[in-house]
Amino acid sequence: MNALQEKYAKEIEAILAKYPAEHKRSAVMPLLYIAQRAGGYVTKQDMSEIAEILEITPTEVASIVGFYTLYHDKPEGKIRIQVCNDLPCALRGADKFLEQLCENVGIQVGETTEDGLVSIEAVMCLAGCDKAPMFQVQDENGISYHENQTVESAVELIESYRKQEKES
Repeated sequence: MNALQEKYAKEIEAILAKYPAEHKRSAVMPLLYIAQRAGGYVTKQDMSEIAEILEITPTEVASIVGFYTLYHDKPEGKIRIQVCNDLPCALRGADKFLEQLCENVGIQVGETTEDGLVSIEAVMCLAGCDKAPMFQVQDENGISYHENQTVESAVELIESYRKQEKES
């Protein structure tokens, strides 16, 4: 039994019970969620352990982490701001918004602020093209969406997260 199985035995058992034994590989995403929940990212060790549980390769697990923007393979900010900048959003100013937001926060796209609180990245399609610029925030409370944003409103949101962080 590996560390994930020891720590989350009942949850993993409940997840695996939802799938026929010959299709247990389908449980990869819920198991990744469990692994990521504690530290905010999925370690290589977690990926290996999930692969072992599901009898697939670590590469297959890593490919899921690499494909989906909700899984992360390295530590980043406690708050992840993911700005959609696909073509429809770019036509509504998402690229300029992303650039100016990063300038205001003092980082480049894909980086984390010095205080470790905020990471900003570009992602494809958050299904709100008509409300761009828009982004999703991933934090300990889950995911929230922010549409029709301005740089000023986004910076205000980041400052509110900083204030909350100081108060806690």
